[in-house]
Amino acid sequence: MIRTALARILCGAWLATALPVLAHHGTLVSYDRDQQWTREVVVTRFNYANPHPQIFFDVIDDGGKVVHWSGELLPNPAGLLRVGWTKARSLQALAPGTKINITIAPSRAGGVVGLVLGIKDLKGADVVSDSVPYPEPAGAPAPQP
Repeated sequence: MIRTALARILCGAWLATALPVLAHHGTLVSYDRDQQWTREVVVTRFNYANPHPQIFFDVIDDGGKVVHWSGELLPNPAGLLRVGWTKARSLQALAPGTKINITIAPSRAGGVVGLVLGIKDLKGADVVSDSVPYPEPAGAPAPQP
């Protein structure tokens, strides 16, 4: 009896620690990188949130109609902070109305949502990634170590 009770307790403890790991979504398998596309879009909103920041934007489709899209960035806020991408900087660089070029891998489930693979300004410079620091505006003081 004691062994059975102990086994149940240990099994319960193991499940309690293992289930949160299983609950994390599979970001990379949810999106179709073979169908990725890049277009000029207009930012409508940017959320600097956990577990992944989100961007909302408008795309003009082939028929000239505005289509509202959203995408999640693969780096989480901690990864973005490591390369100097703060919430204040993101809200400045991706303010509503800003035109950018975005590369998206659409959802395998369909719809108007995707994984953001890259964001560039209209001059072709990287705006954000988990390895590219946010470009300082011209005339801005250099960051202090």
